Amino acid sequence: MSALRGLYSSKTKIRNQIFTEVARFAYEGGDYSKFENLPYEIIPGEISTYRESIFLERAIVGERLRLAMGLPLLPVSKQAPISTGVEESMIDEKVYDPPLINIIKFACHKCAEKRVVVTDGCQGCLEHPCTEVCPKGAISIVHGKSHIDDEKCIKCGKCQGACPYNAIIKQERPCAAACGMKAIHSDEHGRADIDYNKCVSCGMCLVSCPFSAIVDKSQIFQTIMAINSGTPVYAAVAPAIAGQFKGLPSNKIRNAFKALGFTDVVEVAVGADLCTVEEAKDFMEEVPEKQPFMATSCCPAWSVMAKKTFPDIAPYISMALTPMVLTGRLTKQHYPDCRVVFIGPCAAKKLEASRRSIRSDIDFVLTFEEVAGMFAAKEVDFNAVEVDEKPLSFSSADGRGFAVSGGVAKAVVNAIHKLDPEREVKVANAQGLDECVKLLRMAKAGKYNGYLLEGMACPGGCVAGAGTINNPDKSAMEVLKSKKESCFEGAVDTPFIDRLSTLENMYNEFDKMKEI
Repeated sequence: MSALRGLYSSKTKIRNQIFTEVARFAYEGGDYSKFENLPYEIIPGEISTYRESIFLERAIVGERLRLAMGLPLLPVSKQAPISTGVEESMIDEKVYDPPLINIIKFACHKCAEKRVVVTDGCQGCLEHPCTEVCPKGAISIVHGKSHIDDEKCIKCGKCQGACPYNAIIKQERPCAAACGMKAIHSDEHGRADIDYNKCVSCGMCLVSCPFSAIVDKSQIFQTIMAINSGTPVYAAVAPAIAGQFKGLPSNKIRNAFKALGFTDVVEVAVGADLCTVEEAKDFMEEVPEKQPFMATSCCPAWSVMAKKTFPDIAPYISMALTPMVLTGRLTKQHYPDCRVVFIGPCAAKKLEASRRSIRSDIDFVLTFEEVAGMFAAKEVDFNAVEVDEKPLSFSSADGRGFAVSGGVAKAVVNAIHKLDPEREVKVANAQGLDECVKLLRMAKAGKYNGYLLEGMACPGGCVAGAGTINNPDKSAMEVLKSKKESCFEGAVDTPFIDRLSTLENMYNEFDKMKEI
């Protein structure tokens, strides 16, 4: 689904069914006695469609349902109904038992970690260039065809490049290939396993697994329970929302979310404007007088990666609050008794919102894919949704540009030039955690002194996050269109700029001491 987002595959279908059924279950009051029936409603009949057994299909769906409820996986070795613990989850509060990203072991295909394979395309040619270029002598000719000795092979790929018929291929476990933190390996049974000391919850593994064996936990149920409680619940929508829901233009977003039960919609691009101003001022004050460079802070997976992998340069990451947090705090200043749900493209935002110092600002985090399940459960017809004549919010074009790679740095540079037209700002950016690691490695070596560094964990930026629906390239075009609809161009002109100092000082000292 990583490269194929925007296409409706069988994997997409099942994920949508899971989210829809959990949302419907919550809207109808959450009669947990019905929970056991959901796998049979999602996988009906007697004949399997996707795997060798319909019983296996239902077992996997059962575990996915539990994770969508925010519940932990059940141990494979122990018999228990899938509804175990559901009653405890039927509350309108945050429920997260770590880990956030989970592997359903019996759904894993046990893909090879990495191997080089000679296919049937081998023509048994006279030259055999593959044998000549192999540095380890791992390739021999057997019955006229090339054969690779896996014990000798070092997976360098030279034979692959030398074959004139492209008959040699390199295979790698998709989830591991997508993980820029190298956090995925094989367990004792050959199944994928996550090293949570390395994992930053970017979610690239879950969108890359073609068997849908990797799943993150959700708060759909708890969000809807909060809505059902009568408490005002505000949807804080990320800039990447542009084009995510087919047939839902920007002037219908507010009323579409009200149809789900939300009190109103606020735009996280407003928080992006405030984050931009804060980072611009930090850069002007700190670089290069007090630190050699500054890295942006809004992508939580990038930020956590930097702190885990390069702890000595962690202080050079901006201390600015993220757009999500600033938007949550601003909303709760206006409506102290409300709840705020961040709705965006990002799995790592779920982890960010669980930090003790942020829990009071953001109550729940949902992805666009999860919200699509809510729209399906409520049978919201976008064509029938009324147009809202008021603008969605008062945000800048630069704030909305946060959704694409390079957009954060561009916004900060524009703000700096507005504040100090003579100031020169050099920028370097990376997308995808493996490239982000390379960027910081070079920065640590002194290659980027004086620079503003932007990192995005997802290739393409937030529009390619783990919770997106639309094709990332098309989404980037929609974000560009949404920028043209903005009230003003630069973040410095935000009408909320006078609120920044109060939002920065809203830390609870007790929470700060217990920051995760």
